[in-house]
Amino acid sequence: MSNKLAKGRATIRDVAKLAQVSPITVSRVVNNQGYVSPQTRERVERAVAQLHYIPNGLSQSLRYQKTHMITLIVSDVANPFWTTITRGVEDVCRRHGLSVILCNTDEDSLKLENYVRLLLQRQVDGFIISPTSQDASVVRMIEDSHIPVVLVDRVLEDVPSPSVYSDNEAGAYALTRHLIELGHEAIVMVSGGMAQSTSVQRIRGYHQAMAEAGLSEQVIPTSYTQQSGYDTVMHLFRVARPHPTALVAGNNFIAFGALTALEELGLSVPNDISLVAFDDTQFQIFPKPFLTTAAQNPYQLGQEAATLLVRRLQGEDLAPLHDIILPIELIVRRSTAQPRC
Repeated sequence: MSNKLAKGRATIRDVAKLAQVSPITVSRVVNNQGYVSPQTRERVERAVAQLHYIPNGLSQSLRYQKTHMITLIVSDVANPFWTTITRGVEDVCRRHGLSVILCNTDEDSLKLENYVRLLLQRQVDGFIISPTSQDASVVRMIEDSHIPVVLVDRVLEDVPSPSVYSDNEAGAYALTRHLIELGHEAIVMVSGGMAQSTSVQRIRGYHQAMAEAGLSEQVIPTSYTQQSGYDTVMHLFRVARPHPTALVAGNNFIAFGALTALEELGLSVPNDISLVAFDDTQFQIFPKPFLTTAAQNPYQLGQEAATLLVRRLQGEDLAPLHDIILPIELIVRRSTAQPRC
């Protein structure tokens, strides 16, 4: 091997020289574009392997106006719900030759905006985003740049971008209705923040079930974290009289925090209080899941969102299509029982 190749990165001309073909033939083989005879293709591929040739991705993206990269922006990569969505997105994108850049906002709108501005400069081909609030300005900025975007898990009003999310309202209704049918009347909902559409939808389902039963409502907005669940339940049982007999947790993380607080308060689930929650990722924490849940399918959420984005990248007009709303399954386990008389 020459000193030039020993010291530096091989070029397309180096590959062409070794394979005894033109640089354009090497380009056709590397990019799988245009006809190349099997014998010539084999010769070029041997040269590529021998020289450890790596195509210049930046020059390719400038030439073809494609980077073959999309960005997935989620709220909390530490939450198994979001890591499972990520897996669904990656699996679909890989089948279509797309790489995924993963970003985490921690529900911070400024972080979301900064990520979007940076990645628009890097000319990614598309975005899948979980909005941090009801402010649609960031999504409109992407659409104004003529870059396809799909929303996942959450929705925004008055934007053309399609959304993929679970039927949160029906799920919360089913959870609350299950508690009412067991005989509970004092049912408190510990929700996520009101900036997220998921919280608004789940509160709406809780409200419908409580209103149909003629029961008084109490919703406590917080954030989708274990610490928030713990702090909220500790405060609730210190001030509320009489104590609620059942809790509806906005997600599993809130439920896990609530469980810790109830244990420290000397209360048993479900003997003293029933507990239900959204999501069904508890198998990641408990070897034997026992929470009654409204189970989403985060992997399918990721798959559907990525499929929509691929369709937009391929130029398909999705404007006539409605958002994709996935069903939620009520799974009854050991965390609910009839209230004590």
